[in-house]
Amino acid sequence: MTDSPSDLADRLAGAVTTGDTDTVRACLERGAAPDTPGPDGLPLLCTAVARLDHSTAEVLVDGGADQDRELPDGSTPLLRAVDTGSPTLVLTMLGTEPRLRLSETSRQQLLDLARHWFETGVVEELRHRTGSAEPAVERRVDEPLGDTIEEVSLGGRTVRDGHGAILTHLEWAFGLFPPLDEVMARVVPHARDDDSNWFAATYYPSLRRGPRIWAALTSLRRRPDPLHRYFLAQVMQHRNRFGTVDRAADLAQDIDFLASWALEEPEGRVLAAVLDGYIGHGHPEQEAIGLRYVGHPDPRVRDEVVWCLSRERTARSDAAASALLGLVRDPEPEVRASVAQALGPQFTPDRRLEPLALDALLRLVRDENLDVRRRAAESLSGYDDRGAATLAAFVALLDEDDADLRLEAAWALARRDDPRTEAAYARVGPLDAFSEHDHRTSGLWQYRASSRSDQG
Repeated sequence: MTDSPSDLADRLAGAVTTGDTDTVRACLERGAAPDTPGPDGLPLLCTAVARLDHSTAEVLVDGGADQDRELPDGSTPLLRAVDTGSPTLVLTMLGTEPRLRLSETSRQQLLDLARHWFETGVVEELRHRTGSAEPAVERRVDEPLGDTIEEVSLGGRTVRDGHGAILTHLEWAFGLFPPLDEVMARVVPHARDDDSNWFAATYYPSLRRGPRIWAALTSLRRRPDPLHRYFLAQVMQHRNRFGTVDRAADLAQDIDFLASWALEEPEGRVLAAVLDGYIGHGHPEQEAIGLRYVGHPDPRVRDEVVWCLSRERTARSDAAASALLGLVRDPEPEVRASVAQALGPQFTPDRRLEPLALDALLRLVRDENLDVRRRAAESLSGYDDRGAATLAAFVALLDEDDADLRLEAAWALARRDDPRTEAAYARVGPLDAFSEHDHRTSGLWQYRASSRSDQG
């Protein structure tokens, strides 16, 4: 039976209102008009925008909804998305080739609106728009892309404080490259790594290339304000994590710059960020820099030192191995957790060091901190050691309250064809509580198959 156009429109409206993206997609595939009006007479895309529902908005736009359609009040769904202050929603609504699709006037409207919100401030703009004098209610919320952001409710309206990020997103989308200091000034008051505004401001400069941006970036290293230097360190992290293909010369320059900076940076938080961007690129001074800071008072630096002293499948010097083993007793659990991971077999290819690594992991697997125990168990499991102490450590982990740690122990026993495997998996609990892609859940089946093969 074919749905009538009115039935499809009603189903689509109900699905958009409830955020049922599967039904929205199904309705569009069956022929529902993507610009179907909602109860308020506006396109349903506006309903999704008002609900801050980026998933539904994305499905509608992909299905043909017009984000640039002029509305009776002169706005567009895309302009309304900018009003919400959600960077993810705006990125979803921008669509393909916005620089070519939108007129210069439309692009300027979007930029002006984002800049107005940013310069006025969310609370003040909401007071102006609603006339409310009540206290604003603020809370931290997650954006779908993994960032967090402040959400402000006032006078019956809720807006997110992401207009700085939106402005930066729009500038990049429209081919505009404002001065680095201007972009940095938008986020210095935020200074949270997970903040959407901070991420946008540090990410887009990392994509720019050429002598002008390089000079602007490197000049920040000498700024007296550590927050400016921290901003630079974060930009450098992005530069060296994205878009490194076919730019070997740039990457070598970046890593040399970070190595030099690491030897001089006095502030712990900044130094940790510098090391984070530096590690993992095979620089010849990496181990020496790690040894220089192994006793640094800031645990964030010592955490990075662990990885300075660890190169995958590359043997450590005796000094580096000794320093890493010394960090097994670090007072900070975050550092001990990194040590537990770094002592795994992929980072310990030198067989001379393997007994020391195993001894250290047997200590860490009994650590008071759950994350340390988890990482130690994973690393210990990766070795083929079947000694009595290692097997006893895995059996002891079956008493843990944490189901993931119990599963790691059961998996380790299964890998070693230990006869206690059946009982170990029974202690784990329902395996369907774990991801279907978790390889450890197949350990019991593999153990049984191996046992049958041996008997045959």
